[in-house]
Formats: sequence, C-alpha cells, structure tokens
Amino acid sequence: MGAAAAAALGVPVEEVLMSSTGIIGIQLPIEHIEAGLQGIAAELQDDPLKGVEGMMTTDSYPKATSLSVGDVIISVVGKGSGMIAPNLATMLVYIFTDAEFSAPALDRMLRAAVADSFNMLSIDTDTSTSDTCAIMANGLAGPIDEEVFFPALKAACIRMTEMLARDGEGASKLLRATVQGARTQEEARTIARSIINSPLVKTMAYGADPNIGRVLMAVGKCFDCAVEPEKIVVWINDTLVFERGLKAAYDEMRLRELLSGDPVDIRVDLQLGPGTATAYGCDLTQGYIEENAAYYSS
Repeated sequence: MGAAAAAALGVPVEEVLMSSTGIIGIQLPIEHIEAGLQGIAAELQDDPLKGVEGMMTTDSYPKATSLSVGDVIISVVGKGSGMIAPNLATMLVYIFTDAEFSAPALDRMLRAAVADSFNMLSIDTDTSTSDTCAIMANGLAGPIDEEVFFPALKAACIRMTEMLARDGEGASKLLRATVQGARTQEEARTIARSIINSPLVKTMAYGADPNIGRVLMAVGKCFDCAVEPEKIVVWINDTLVFERGLKAAYDEMRLRELLSGDPVDIRVDLQLGPGTATAYGCDLTQGYIEENAAYYSS
C-alpha cells in the first residue's frame, strides 16, 4: 500500500505514513487499493474535507478544523467514531502546520497536547488497532515561539476531540466530565474517565435524567483514588446538585431541560488537592446498539 502511494505521488516510500481501519481480522483488498491510488496526484487540492471524506467509516460527517496564530496556520483532520478509548482506538487524526519546528519539538508538544485531549476521549471504553495521531510541519511560515504555538495546538486538539466525541456511534450529544480538587492530576484523569465511561451516566445524559447517584457511583468506584464523600461537590450543566453529603435544592424540571440539550457538562470538586482534568465522551443510545449489531454486515 505504501509503495503504491509513493509511486502515485512520486515520493520516496519511506515518506508515506501508513494508517488503516476496518474490521479486525479481515485483510484489506490490496488490488482495489492499488487501482484506486493510480492518478491521485492529479486530484491533489487545498480542501481538506475531500481527504477526510475518504477515510470516514461510521462517521456521520467529515471532521476538520483550522485556526491561525499570527502568520501560522494549524489544521486538524480526523475520523472516529466507535471503539475509542485512550491508548488504542479507531481514531485517525492528522495535524498540519506551516510553522517551522524541529521534529523533537513537535513530538514534545504533540504528546503534551494529546494528554489533555485525545487521551481523555472515550466513546465506549473499547479499543481497536488503528490509533493514530501525527503532526507534520512544512516550515513555510517560518519559526514561531513554542509558548505561542502550543496553546493553539492544544486548543485545536481539544476541538477535534469534542467533534469526535459528539459524533460517537449513535450519539446525540457531547458529554464532558471535569474533575477538580483531586489529590493528583492522574487521579483527576482517572475519575473523569470513570464518569465518561459509565453506561449509567451515559444513559442519564441521553434520557435527560438528573440522577446524581450515578455520578457519585462513577466517582466512588475509583477505589485507588482519594475520595472523601462529605467534601464532594457536583454540578450538572452549572447547576449545583450535590454538596456536604446531600442533594442540593434545585429546579429539577429546569435541569431536565438543560440535560435535553447539547452538551452535557458534569463537574466534580473533590476538594482534596490541585489535580484537575476533563474527559470527553457521548451519551449511549439505541443508535449505538443498532450500529454495532450490524457492523460486520455493513
């Protein structure tokens, strides 16, 4: 596949980055791929959405975002949209910039950006084999200070993370969980992921049902993390719902209206330390079941 792409584009084969997705255990039909790659050099263009459309599987729409930092452009394209959890996922994301950086500098910044974005993304807690996130810089815009470039890179990665989460298989809304006041950042990440990954929290978001116990359960089952129940404070879509060990007084009908929208934001303050993290996911719907029950045949 790499050799065929290199030949079609007239570049060295070692400059071709390989990624793939599909049904695990089923070999891709290389003869069709080789035939399809012929003549692609004549179709190169500036619109990134054309390339994104070509790598969609169960995505409902092509995903791309761009921003500028001074004279520098950062563009991100990606695909989801199921079997996505940190470390291995059916996620392909490519970041392009015309900034001038060394490879080690790009690697360092990308790892830091991914830690707070794609590595905090989960659609269904399942993993796959095609997890890819790469950044490429052609240097045409010249150098830029890392302290200026990195915040923009991180923001672009978080934006793409939210796009992937919102378009999870069968999803109807984005779900974000922010944990603050944890003993460490790693514990904050663990608890935020626990909230996002909980099927009960996901169905709570889908059904617009403000069931506080489901959020507390997701926090409490992180047995290796420090949690003091009487200190926990919980907000759902900026509505205080729990503090001092008791359900807070709030307008339930109004909160149900807020939960019916998109996104759903859950915030938990453990009041134990400086750790803070945000995880990204989606609700769980009948659409997810239908999509995956018929995936192989599709």
